[in-house]
Amino acid sequence: MNSVEPAVVVDDVSMVYNVTSTGAEDEEQIPGVQRIMRRALGRPAIVKNQALTDVRLLIEQKEFVGFIGRNGSGKSTLMNIVAGQMNPTSGRVWAIDKPSKLGVSVSLVPALSGDRNIRLGCLAQGMSPQQVDEVFDELVEIAALGKALHWPMKAYSSGMAARLRFAVATATNPHVLILDEALSTGDAQFQARGQARMEEIRENAGCVMFVSHTMSEIKHMCSRVVWIDAGEVVMDGNTQDVVREYDEYMSMLAAGNLLSAQSFRDEHRAAHRAVELVDLNR
Repeated sequence: MNSVEPAVVVDDVSMVYNVTSTGAEDEEQIPGVQRIMRRALGRPAIVKNQALTDVRLLIEQKEFVGFIGRNGSGKSTLMNIVAGQMNPTSGRVWAIDKPSKLGVSVSLVPALSGDRNIRLGCLAQGMSPQQVDEVFDELVEIAALGKALHWPMKAYSSGMAARLRFAVATATNPHVLILDEALSTGDAQFQARGQARMEEIRENAGCVMFVSHTMSEIKHMCSRVVWIDAGEVVMDGNTQDVVREYDEYMSMLAAGNLLSAQSFRDEHRAAHRAVELVDLNR
């Protein structure tokens, strides 16, 4: 039996946001006296938004795990918590090393050129000048900026800036790399280079947590997929199986079969929760 080498452990993580709302339905959730006072003072209601609920995950070293789900399902919130960008309301996250989230762990300066930002970003991640020199040409190739390499970053399109951030974020072979729609802003050439770079990271005992709405990317790169909906894990397993069920769910929603879609999702969620309980009792 192979021993488990964890890279990231998400232990019963929940996240609740307090948000303001002017909706009548949300106001009805507030106790009577408080509701009357808020209306009298013209203040909006403060309601709780449950972004994540009791999420449990174990991601092993060398795994490439995809995260899928509708907009607002909680994927990016989970990535931000794992990256240390925000603290969960409850639960804990353990990681083998400080996770590198694209665009969060990299210090880039809009007024500086692309080549200077590559050097600055690498140095900010703890690389020595000699190490930067060794990988510089490779990073330039990954970023694929052409003559724009010498332009100030503030003149870049969103796609160019994303390619630059990706190149710098992956310069150090991070143990835990978090990518949230990182490859969707590039052309086919950049996507191929990015995929090859992520394969290198995985082979060097790292793990990749990859959020994408593009199922072709998910199926091509991930051996495991986590489907999140309404802040809960619905399925966690083999890529083909999870993507197939997710596509069926989205087809139901697109056809307007909302009750069938909800029942379909809830059945998968219950099955996943049953497996979790079995694992917890071992």
